[in-house]
Amino acid sequence: MNMNTKRGKLAIVAASVTAIVAGVFTVPAHAATTTINVLMVGNPQMKDLQSLTDANFTPDSGIKVNYTVLPENELRDKVTQDVASGAGQYDVVTLGMYDIANWGGTGKLKSIDSYVASDSAWNKADVFPSMIKGLSGADGKLYAAPFYGESSMLMYRKDLAAKAGAVIPLHPTWQQVATAAAKMNDPKNGVAGICLRGLPGWGEQFAPLTTVVNTFGGTWFTKDWKAQVSAKPFNDAVSFYVNLLKKSGEKGATQAGFTECDNAMAQGKAAMWYDATSATGSIEKAGFSNYVGKFGYSYAPTVKTAYSGWLWAWAFAIEGASKQADSAWKFISWATSSKYENLVGAKLGWTAVPDGKRASTYANADYTKAAAAYYKVVLGSLQHADPLNPGVQPRPTSGIQFVAVPEFADLGTAVSQEVAKAITGGQTVTQALAKGQKLAEVVAAKHKA
Repeated sequence: MNMNTKRGKLAIVAASVTAIVAGVFTVPAHAATTTINVLMVGNPQMKDLQSLTDANFTPDSGIKVNYTVLPENELRDKVTQDVASGAGQYDVVTLGMYDIANWGGTGKLKSIDSYVASDSAWNKADVFPSMIKGLSGADGKLYAAPFYGESSMLMYRKDLAAKAGAVIPLHPTWQQVATAAAKMNDPKNGVAGICLRGLPGWGEQFAPLTTVVNTFGGTWFTKDWKAQVSAKPFNDAVSFYVNLLKKSGEKGATQAGFTECDNAMAQGKAAMWYDATSATGSIEKAGFSNYVGKFGYSYAPTVKTAYSGWLWAWAFAIEGASKQADSAWKFISWATSSKYENLVGAKLGWTAVPDGKRASTYANADYTKAAAAYYKVVLGSLQHADPLNPGVQPRPTSGIQFVAVPEFADLGTAVSQEVAKAITGGQTVTQALAKGQKLAEVVAAKHKA
């Protein structure tokens, strides 16, 4: 070996040692110095957020995010336990408008008004007023930022509808949906005519089912707090829903919630699905869905009302007991921003964007081109959703798919369990709702006083 070669190798070794030492003893400029805990529902858009955080948020902010991701029913139970008790296990929790109606102004959640006011990049003016109003407490303060907003609509396979000769208008009635579902129902080939949530839970089964009750002319309570669960319109709606599931619905309906129906549509096991508008983010997502570009979209089916879509936002709030509020807001600001939407569009495709909350989304040509099949129905559904007048009679509280009182979570879940028994044939709908009526009367008595 000549001396020049030897010196060259020694120089390389020396440089390598220097680099290793520097790597061991030098802290990167943007290393995480703070950790926050985030409790989140396991919907597709949230899982995208989880996958993008370490590479796109932590390096710039210095904040490490520990996620706990749970199915919807489990999330609601966990949020209630942690927030209501003031345990503070999580800094950021995922919740919705029902939760704000009950916890806003109680100290269980921190108002984010001061953060919003000093964070011009978040741009409150760009967020739909209905989202701001729905996530504000009775005191007028804002308690959560929407990750995505949603109404509800009918999704269907255009190719299967054409093959079956099923006509699905832009504004269908529930009877038209039932007729189309019967035509497209193909159990021999493993395709249900329609997927509807049958999984018990006030936010699972009864989210879509309450919109059916509304448009059939029913309500949980009259304005003066008279329980109406066993009344004819409520019974008609639930009977229709249960019969539709029995005749044309998915197998094991009482085990099917949002996630299961989402998977069924993406895998070609259901011809139609009535659910959240946010589902477009997954059934039109390449890599998740096998039928991208083959879906048609219509407004939520009706009977006696002009529209019947719900209004909801999965939103991020800061627990009142959090010791990391400033860092929590930095995360929330990033995750609910138009900047994050653009990141999702660039990295995962524009149909994966968590939409339904910002006007700028619907002015973005990249988004509207990718979402051409559905964005107008989504936007129209959001604009026509009326939480104060969702049915044919006055209501005692706001809310389309819920009643904004603390007792409704337990009431709705208990009644849904009785309806599930009717779906499986364990009792009649009338028997299920007779039990529900007694439970509703107990709730009504508390609010009449």
